[in-house]
Amino acid sequence: MTRVLIVKCTAGVDDAERCAQAFTAAATAAASGAQVSLWLTGEAAWLGLPGKAEEFVLPHSAPLAELRDTVLELGTLTVCTQCAARRGIEPAHVIAGVRISGAATFVDEVLADNAQALVY
Repeated sequence: MTRVLIVKCTAGVDDAERCAQAFTAAATAAASGAQVSLWLTGEAAWLGLPGKAEEFVLPHSAPLAELRDTVLELGTLTVCTQCAARRGIEPAHVIAGVRISGAATFVDEVLADNAQALVY
């Protein structure tokens, strides 16, 4: 049985280091062969839109867009339903491959027997 890593990113450009840590952990795990689900909540929800990760700059950090693309290629990337709604983000606005989903899906993922969740 494959372990699943669920990473919840609760910060965006408002807390760049915490945001980058979440993306780095998720992308590294995905590149290592783990099944990964990255959730973007709060201000991180903006990073599910085209061009937003490309604008993110943090010295000595891998480019956020590259980390995002690794997760999109090898895992799943989700924007929180409520967080999206509060920001006027609709399914047509997000990058291809990004889903918008809510708490029930998140809880299902983190309560799976083979899951490990991290919150940044």
